[in-house]
Amino acid sequence: MKNVLVIGASGDIGRAIVQALAQENYQFILHYHQNKQAMENLLKDIETSKVLQVIQADLTKDDGANNLYEQIVYAVHAVIYVSGLTEHRLFSEVDEQTMDRMLTLHVKSPWLITQKLLPSMIKRHSGKVIFITSIWGSSGASNEVIYSSVKGAQNSFVKALAKEVGPSGVSVNAVSPGFIDTKMNRHIQAEERQTIISQIPANRIGLPDEIAHAVQFLMDEKSNYILGEIIQISGGWH
Repeated sequence: MKNVLVIGASGDIGRAIVQALAQENYQFILHYHQNKQAMENLLKDIETSKVLQVIQADLTKDDGANNLYEQIVYAVHAVIYVSGLTEHRLFSEVDEQTMDRMLTLHVKSPWLITQKLLPSMIKRHSGKVIFITSIWGSSGASNEVIYSSVKGAQNSFVKALAKEVGPSGVSVNAVSPGFIDTKMNRHIQAEERQTIISQIPANRIGLPDEIAHAVQFLMDEKSNYILGEIIQISGGWH
């Protein structure tokens, strides 16, 4: 049975991923930041024997990644990065503190955590690293310049690291969602939501379960020949 570290398991997409993988031969180390209630609700939905640890850590802080890693007491065979924050405002209005927080959460913390987990994966000649990025990481979005930038950094990290560790049996990939029905998008007004939907060829909002399905696919050993890919799940929206 393989142990999966899910970073940001309490969010809508994180929850869907854990619920999907819980139907298979995986055990979990589950991370959350603030939403303790959401984590408790998730734990009620999956078998107790499937959960090895629950870890709280703030990955927007410089010491967050080390704090998380030092709490892990089990081997990690796969890590899935789901944590994310967005900043919806003009770039000219974004303060430096926000920039630092976004960079640390989306870029530096994943760098540090992955760096610490890789040696054991390389030694086993087996491992999975999966990021949940965003279509804005490749196409960019006005009023979300910082978010687009850090998601673009994640995409580049995935492509580069996959080339570096692929020969060692470790696969690195990403799933890039479009407009998904999550808490992060629920602040959008009804009229604006409808405008977005009208631009999506599938003519609807995506579901967290659809992102989870793609992660299931990448986690399967039959997907080991897929390396450095950014799988876009957007209903055709670009």
